[in-house]
Amino acid sequence: MDLTTRILVVDDDAGIREVVASFLRGHGYIVDDAQDGPAMRTRLQTAHYDLIVLDVMMPGEDGLTLLRGLDRQRAPAVIMLSVIGQDVDRIVGLEMGADDYLAKPVNPRELLARIRSVLRRRDQASPNAPTIRAVVTFAGWSLDTTARQLTDPEGILVNLSDGEYRLLDTMLGHPRRVLTRDFILEHSRGVNAEHFDRAIDVQVSRLRRKLDRSDDRAGEDLIRTVRNEGYMFTADVRKA
Repeated sequence: MDLTTRILVVDDDAGIREVVASFLRGHGYIVDDAQDGPAMRTRLQTAHYDLIVLDVMMPGEDGLTLLRGLDRQRAPAVIMLSVIGQDVDRIVGLEMGADDYLAKPVNPRELLARIRSVLRRRDQASPNAPTIRAVVTFAGWSLDTTARQLTDPEGILVNLSDGEYRLLDTMLGHPRRVLTRDFILEHSRGVNAEHFDRAIDVQVSRLRRKLDRSDDRAGEDLIRTVRNEGYMFTADVRKA
């Protein structure tokens, strides 16, 4: 039982809010709910939350708009809920920093498992946990894994989305190996992540563009597509 973790359920459907909140309270979480964006912002101003369960399809401000408005460095973890088949929403949500994504109607037990997984990952990455500052270098680039800062060979900081950082961190941890999309998804999103190849392909494409700092298409060379297999990070990687 977890008597300190606070969760906010945001959904315009009162029935879903009641079912999810009641189930999570039964497993020891402190749960509040909100029916729309203004109510969510009010809740966030008056209490600290560890995780938000956020519906995508809501009238007025939808879930993606609300996610975009969060400070991803300070905001709670976010698990998004979307109706089956909304592939574009899933890609955009993961790219914008959602910690996980579930299709509706959601099984409460699966949601509980995803919540526990996301919170474990957050705890492991908590700035309050003892960490060793690590700088990873490759092909003249450097990635500060504590500050999550990527610097190009000319010393210029390159902004990474949460999804791009996780993807790069996974690849740097397994250089010169062919990584399947399933492997990348599992290691960047957790063992409970849904298999969603298109989201990985989109993030790889965007990361390549950010790694391409010259006319010789260096980004393409650093991340090689292996046909029918996945991707390989081709540079030597060193930890400083």
